[in-house]
Amino acid sequence: MASSTTLKRWLRPEVYPLFATVGLAVGICGMQLIRNISTNPEVRVTKENRAAGILDNFAEGEKYSQHALRKYVRNKSPEIMPAINSFFSDPEY
Repeated sequence: MASSTTLKRWLRPEVYPLFATVGLAVGICGMQLIRNISTNPEVRVTKENRAAGILDNFAEGEKYSQHALRKYVRNKSPEIMPAINSFFSDPEY
């Protein structure tokens, strides 16, 4: 009986945005965790890699830090809506 009241309480349409937001946050955290474990040059999972000690591998670190999203937004203006910002900040007389 307690499980049916719990389902009625939490599976309501008002709670769906909360589930979506929490699910998106968990997905982003999981994606970052997998990215760090698989491609970060400072993370060594296997015993052979850990035995290597500290490596000065600057090329691999540069490749990791300058990923595709950072390269894409590098030369963009830091505005969310540039057309609206220019419309209100640069009026034509």
